[in-house]
Amino acid sequence: MTSSKEVMTMASSTMASAGTATPYRPLAVTGLSDLIDRPAKDRPAMTALIVTEDRVPVSYALLDAVADEVAARLAGAGLRPGDPVALACASTIEFVAALLGAARTGLVTSPLDPALPGSELAARLTALGARALLTGPSAPAAPPEARIPTWPVRVQVLPAGTATVTVDTGEPAAPRGRGAAGELTAHDALVLFTAGTTDRAKMVPLTHANVAAAVTDVCATYKLGTADGTVAAMPLFHGHGLFAALLATFASGGRVVLPARGRFSAHTFWDDMRAADATWFTAVPTIHQILLTRSAREYPGRQALSLRFVRSCSAPLATATGLALERTLDAPMLCAYGMTESSHQAAGELLPPYGAQKPGSVGPATGVDLRIVGVDGRPCPPGDEGEVWVSGPTVARGYLADPAGTAHSFVNGWFRTGDLGRLDTDGYLFLTGRIKNLINRGGEKISPEHVEDILTGCPGVAEAAVFAVPDATYGTQVGAAVVVHEGEVTGPEPILRHCRTRLAPFEVPERLEIVAALPHTPKGALDRRAVDAQYAH
Repeated sequence: MTSSKEVMTMASSTMASAGTATPYRPLAVTGLSDLIDRPAKDRPAMTALIVTEDRVPVSYALLDAVADEVAARLAGAGLRPGDPVALACASTIEFVAALLGAARTGLVTSPLDPALPGSELAARLTALGARALLTGPSAPAAPPEARIPTWPVRVQVLPAGTATVTVDTGEPAAPRGRGAAGELTAHDALVLFTAGTTDRAKMVPLTHANVAAAVTDVCATYKLGTADGTVAAMPLFHGHGLFAALLATFASGGRVVLPARGRFSAHTFWDDMRAADATWFTAVPTIHQILLTRSAREYPGRQALSLRFVRSCSAPLATATGLALERTLDAPMLCAYGMTESSHQAAGELLPPYGAQKPGSVGPATGVDLRIVGVDGRPCPPGDEGEVWVSGPTVARGYLADPAGTAHSFVNGWFRTGDLGRLDTDGYLFLTGRIKNLINRGGEKISPEHVEDILTGCPGVAEAAVFAVPDATYGTQVGAAVVVHEGEVTGPEPILRHCRTRLAPFEVPERLEIVAALPHTPKGALDRRAVDAQYAH
């Protein structure tokens, strides 16, 4: 049935001033279900979220009450701890309310991109064995072939510290025991689907303990506290935005702006940052490049916004882009490394007072152990390249409904990332590519990521994608598609001259095409499968 209730809290909602609050220590967090308990108790009037086009503040007390109301409605619908539900919603207050409410009911939530094609959405719902699909505004209903109900969640924030919460659970939940549901327990908090840019997406179960360790590591790496605010530039249905921007901020008692319409907008980004009195933000390189391109006319300057740092993750950041952003924003650009299977972050550059800055590195391990393993299966000494393995409290136990994938990727407590890299003597990680992306040109193994970094360092080049093209002599050659900055006029030859002075002869693209745009995944990373389909022929 449809239930609507107005929840009420204290009317005031204040915002901490940057640099004035004592750092909030997220040491008591045990998982997703109690993530906001401490700030809601200790600082109930402080702002947790800023939502809608009107940028309305939502206090921790009000968010706590909203989550409780959603939890009560889900519990009343006959769901039990350990049952999986899916959540298709943009980055709105409905996403946050449904996520926290489901966790408090003991449910296992799987956030999904609301823009998924119907066939893919149905496949994921079926594979998971979800008992219901929770949706936010404008999100699609569950496709008929999924055979599960759609339960819309709506939250309207009202004046004077109140909100109206509606959860339509009129249609009964789907039967238990379908799909991978039998592999879940009440210890599980989330099921995240891998990005699937090179392979079929896999289901990764993450426990409440995984979540607690992950958000604690992010908070510790960047010294997040109640004075910190940010904008959710990354979608919350992926680990990057979910763990780094949203959950870590809640654990530290900070505040998050959810952009209007629930997605990143370059047009409103800096206004959103000012609304949050933001001290940092995290994004993929594509977003950083967009902001850099528009910075001359849109960045308000340090007199309006004082940033402690900027973070980049989910894809390699071009060295030139990182340096240019540091100069423009007058703040350290810190690269991080993570994956769904490690609950997002596994390594990260440290703030300047706490660690050395090493160009090309993604920093030391954060709360996990890192190992570089050679083709012989043995750990490599510092400086040698091999596959990056990760072990620790944030690492998942395996994949759902995929014993072969689990056996291959999870070995004696270690996760084999499929990424190539090396560790220096200080334990700093340098990534050199991805094993499955390597181009084999007559026996020479070429990292597309390395060639892309050189291409984007060429004056006038905004973005590049490197891929293998068939060749009768060498098997494959190096191909590249390049996007140039708006207003730039250049051709392939000047770019190739730049490459010839910085790459080995076999790494220089044999074919280079100037294109208007490159395809990206929903979280903003380069979509290599789409690149291959469009250009690798």
